[in-house]
Amino acid sequence: MNGQRGITSEDLYQMTWVNDPVPSPQGGKLIYVSRQTNNTHDGYRSHLRMLDLGTQKDKPFTFGEQDYSPAWSPDGSQLAFIRKIDGQSQVWLMPADGGEAQQISELQHGVSSFLWSPDGSNLLVKSTVDDSPKQQMNLADVREEGSVENLLPQELIVDRIRMKSDERGLWNGRYAHLFVIAPVRAEAIAVTSGPYDIGDYAWSPDGKHIAWITHIPEEGEHHSDFSLTNHVYISRPDGTSIQQLTAEGYTFYRLCFAPDAQSLALLASDRTYGNATLAKLYTLPISGGEPVCLSSHWDVQLNHSLVGDMRSHLVPTGPVYSRDGLSILCLASIHGSVRIARFPLDGGHAEYLSPDECEVYQFAELEQGQIIAAAADTQHPGDLYWYESPDDPERKAVRLTLSNPQLEQDIRLCTPETFWFDTTDGLRVQGWIMKPHGVVDGVKVPTILEIHGGPHMMYGFTFMHEFQLLVAQGYAVVYINPRGGLGYGQQFVNACRGDYGGGDYRDLMESVDYAISRYSFIDPTRLGVTGGSYGGFMTNWIVGHTHRFKAAVTQRSICNWLSFYGVSDIGYFFTEDQIGGNAWDEPEKLWKHSPLAYVGNVQTPLLILHGEQDLRCPIEQAEQLYVALKRRKQTTRLVRFPGANHELSRGGHPYLRVRRLEHIAGWFNEYL
Repeated sequence: MNGQRGITSEDLYQMTWVNDPVPSPQGGKLIYVSRQTNNTHDGYRSHLRMLDLGTQKDKPFTFGEQDYSPAWSPDGSQLAFIRKIDGQSQVWLMPADGGEAQQISELQHGVSSFLWSPDGSNLLVKSTVDDSPKQQMNLADVREEGSVENLLPQELIVDRIRMKSDERGLWNGRYAHLFVIAPVRAEAIAVTSGPYDIGDYAWSPDGKHIAWITHIPEEGEHHSDFSLTNHVYISRPDGTSIQQLTAEGYTFYRLCFAPDAQSLALLASDRTYGNATLAKLYTLPISGGEPVCLSSHWDVQLNHSLVGDMRSHLVPTGPVYSRDGLSILCLASIHGSVRIARFPLDGGHAEYLSPDECEVYQFAELEQGQIIAAAADTQHPGDLYWYESPDDPERKAVRLTLSNPQLEQDIRLCTPETFWFDTTDGLRVQGWIMKPHGVVDGVKVPTILEIHGGPHMMYGFTFMHEFQLLVAQGYAVVYINPRGGLGYGQQFVNACRGDYGGGDYRDLMESVDYAISRYSFIDPTRLGVTGGSYGGFMTNWIVGHTHRFKAAVTQRSICNWLSFYGVSDIGYFFTEDQIGGNAWDEPEKLWKHSPLAYVGNVQTPLLILHGEQDLRCPIEQAEQLYVALKRRKQTTRLVRFPGANHELSRGGHPYLRVRRLEHIAGWFNEYL
């Protein structure tokens, strides 16, 4: 500990993130992705590294600016990956022992993901294609290159309700579809087509079928925008003999084939509780029939649902069949941890293969049943671990990478302490507290309440740069999972629907009361509050309902459900699901749950942080709140981040991420 310093916002520039561990088919070696900040267009660079599992020697394998999504050929002789150059992502191929990489795909709009065929002769890739060029929103795209018309401003023609996405921006007239390409030739053969987007997809082990998830519009429909459910389809690899395997009523997220190619494993929701329904594990014969739930006895979310500020847009692993074909592995979010769960197909008891109090975000099984996991905890942003014996009750792990040595050698980090308390209406709620270093008995420190987004997500045992920064600045940090969060069963996650600002608000206030009563170092006269997205909504709600906080920072927030309905990329269905009404039939209900309705009560100095390109919670929400507070001559400030969307805090440009942290700490330093 001697000589160590507190973490700073600019330490983000020195961090490395690891993901996508992919063992070679022959065993003994592992490819993974290493990502750092850089002066590229989006502020990051990533390359592939090779790890020898025997000697644990680790070396660079590719040297592109943005290389990711590695996949070995089935015979292990080649490695395919995606390389992004000048904004265009294509599949590249290189020998397994290294050498010169060659581009093998030439799709007009690039490649977002791919899979090898079981025999290694082809790749199944996902790419976007134009839908009816004459109907594209941006007509300039289809005019001849160099045309005078291309120099003129062009109108955008919109004919669908799902006209934008926080991830992709305004809809560009393209749909995501599947193509087959052969490594020896770049020609792409379309497998799917039509006015719908392909979700997850898989190639059967015998190579005879391809399965995918989507919602194909019924005859007469132009888009599938109004459907919140989808289906599983299967076809031959050339796109013929398409069959719909599933009935109505489910939302399917992920799928994979069984080793015998006769059934599928699926993560899905039956939507009993709308968007708050837990994801569960199902199997489905490719001959058709109702999905069979393997996790009906588990009141657990079977997916990665942990909030953090280190990663964004990673695809978590699972479900996957075990190497012996006797069980299915997937991730489970429970009590602040994300663990690997194993479900035996013989009906035996499910079990966890990884320890608690950490976040596993990806994993791969070795030939002998050992597990390679990409995991993080409160002290580490993420590394690779080898669980040598999955049946070991202590879940001992060998650490394979040391991605951020400076955090362990030079920086003094705080280890959060977890606690549980009972709410006045009988719920059991989990929280954490972080205490600044060097606080002596009798000394009280200002304390920040952090509120997660979602709301159907959870805080937990992972590294949080923002929290560590505030602790280094001398603040205690309290964070909890109020009702509505995942990790505590179906009734708990459903408990906030239709009651935003009710029980969830009480949980947060009671957590502060509990922390003050238990931890004597908290100064109850110097409390701050902050949160993003749903956490921003709750921050806005709190300052409109109590004056006990002396400073607040609201981030990418909601303040007005009436306008949110029509401007958010999810507003038209999320508002109805979470609040229980729309803007024309029940405006009073939406206004009742809108923090803007209570802006006349606000006295707390409020900093408003928002990305200019946030389409999930558009910046007009921040503007409404800011103007109302300014009109009332309250202490407030609006900070707008150019080009930033809803993912700013965890995946935005590194410079803006640093500036965001500095604004948060600066506001609390000024008013606490």
